[in-house]
Amino acid sequence: MYALVKTGGKQYRVAKDDTILVERIAAEEGDEVILKNIIMLGDGDKVTIGTPTIVGAAVSATVIRQTRSPKIIVFRRKRRKNHRRTQGHRQGLTLLKINDIAEDAKKLAPVKPAAKKAAPKTTTTKKAAPKTTTTKKAAPKTTTTKKAAPKTTTKKAVKKN
Repeated sequence: MYALVKTGGKQYRVAKDDTILVERIAAEEGDEVILKNIIMLGDGDKVTIGTPTIVGAAVSATVIRQTRSPKIIVFRRKRRKNHRRTQGHRQGLTLLKINDIAEDAKKLAPVKPAAKKAAPKTTTTKKAAPKTTTTKKAAPKTTTTKKAAPKTTTKKAVKKN
C-alpha cells in the first residue's frame, strides 16, 4: 500500500517503513506525527484519488531526526553599479519514518512515549519586603569661571629669494 502525502508545500509518495526528508515539522525526536493531507491512496489495483484530499485517510510517521540542509549561497548583483550582495540559507528539515498508512484515521491513534513525571512542586509564599522610598538631594553645583589665557604674538620669518 502506498500514499501520496502533501506536507511543506511538496508531495511525497510513501509506503510503510519508508524514510522521507520533509520541511521542518514542529515535533521532538521520537514523537509520532499524523499526516492527514493525503491526496491519493494505492493498494495494488485499487487506487483512490481525493478531491482534493481523501477524507479520513492518514499516515502515521515517527520523527527520527531534526536536521538542516546544506548551505545555499544567494548572490545578487546589479551590473555597472558595483552592487553585490551575498546571503546564505539553510533550510530546516525533518527526517520521518513511515509507520502505517490507513484509510481510516481513527485506527491511527498516536502512541505517546512514556511521559516523564514531574516532581510535585511545593509552593512557598514569600512576603514581599515593604518598599522604602528614599530621596537623595542633589548636591549644589559650584560654578567656577576660568580666565582666558593671554594671547602671545609671534612673528613668522619671511623667506626672501
